[in-house]
Amino acid sequence: MDDWAYWLMFFSAALALNLSPGPDLLFILSRTLAHDTRVGLASAAGVCSGALVHVLAATLGLSALLASSSTAFNAVKYLGAAYLLYLGVQTLCSAGQHFTPRAALDTPRGAWRAYREGILVDVLNPKVAIFFMAFLPPFIRPEQGSATLQLLTLGLLVIAVAMLVEGSFVLLAGRASAFFRQQPRVAAWLDRLLGTVLLGLAARLALSEPAP
Repeated sequence: MDDWAYWLMFFSAALALNLSPGPDLLFILSRTLAHDTRVGLASAAGVCSGALVHVLAATLGLSALLASSSTAFNAVKYLGAAYLLYLGVQTLCSAGQHFTPRAALDTPRGAWRAYREGILVDVLNPKVAIFFMAFLPPFIRPEQGSATLQLLTLGLLVIAVAMLVEGSFVLLAGRASAFFRQQPRVAAWLDRLLGTVLLGLAARLALSEPAP
């Protein structure tokens, strides 16, 4: 396969996968809408940092443990579901407080906290680990040398695509967040909706099974 065809196939697949409305993207959008663009970008950076952990794990072969051990898979997924459940309940209880101008300045959920949340949401999702283990190997080219180095490089490129996609969504959602700050009743209902989305993600993760 020619280099241009190879890279076109790889980046097209990476773009399509990152555009899919998965748990990571929905989490980032919920944080952006509930706070602001700065917090959304920090959440996206956290998710991408968590993805880097999975890339390193796939490169070192650790992801195979999650795929082969139901005990390890379940332990990680239940931790992740519990964390999403906590975030969902917290959002439901806010009842629109996230959108008030005062809360935007005084809330303890700063960019650093959003970054940490993003890391945990991604790291505690075992399906992300299995995704990288399944997605990257088919793009390895034996004639290009070290498979380990290729896995790491391809994984970093997937994360780079994710940063561009998620950053674009954050910028769009940030504009919507500014509007909701001027609509208290709408903001209260949006907090309830975002909390419900997080609870749904928690349930989805808790009920997920490793791919056969």
